[in-house]
Amino acid sequence: MSKLFARFANDESGATAVEYGLLAGLIALVIIGAVTTLGTRLSTIFTTITAGI
Repeated sequence: MSKLFARFANDESGATAVEYGLLAGLIALVIIGAVTTLGTRLSTIFTTITAGI
């Protein structure tokens, strides 16, 4: 039983998958935030141009 627990404690393959998942989630949040900000700014620019015309 102790060998099984020791092998389980030393196995890091699952931790790598979790780290990659967290990294992908963080990158997705950054992209969503950037696109939202860019969309808002473009909307403001187009509104200004439309009002000027």
